[in-house]
Amino acid sequence: MRMKYLKSYLVNIKCCSHGAVSPCHDGQQHRNASTQLRKSSRAGGGGYNHATASILCVLFAIAIQGLCCADVTKLSNEDRKALLDSSRFHEVHSTKDLPAAVVALCADDRGKLAEPGQNWNATDVVTDPNLPWKRLIWAAIGGDYYVVHYERGGIDHSFHILVATLVKGEAKPKVVWHAVGRPLKDYMAFLDALGTGKFDDRANYPH
Repeated sequence: MRMKYLKSYLVNIKCCSHGAVSPCHDGQQHRNASTQLRKSSRAGGGGYNHATASILCVLFAIAIQGLCCADVTKLSNEDRKALLDSSRFHEVHSTKDLPAAVVALCADDRGKLAEPGQNWNATDVVTDPNLPWKRLIWAAIGGDYYVVHYERGGIDHSFHILVATLVKGEAKPKVVWHAVGRPLKDYMAFLDALGTGKFDDRANYPH
């Protein structure tokens, strides 16, 4: 029974690296798990006391925090240097300001990417099957570089950054980097998050 509550506590955690609120600061979750473990201990007997329960919860929180605050690992130094030069980038807020081939990298399975503020399917509760499953937040263009910040709906609402390059005269862009994180207000917020490692690029998340 005790393992049931421990397993439930872990399964219900959603790591902030997928765009959700970090469980590392969820005191209520900690208290609930601790209470359930104490009840289980009293019901089943044995020496599984409150101190043990608290220690386990703290250890779980520390472990999850390590996942939530992952370092950027797959962005080359050359590309990072280019992105950090904010003077070369300007923001756009419409898919019409981006090459169709770059938009296609971020679009859903039907090739749709909603404009900022437009209706879309943000959760797994489908309001309209014809609406896109992804929505643009903003994008930035700097020479051959395109930085696209968008959100992906479904059972796990997530926030993505995709960096691609498209050389003038070529038809096919190259994906330079992709990561998930939190919603970002603008390009400067992106650079701040990049500098502090607030992205997770370790897994090949669907984008």
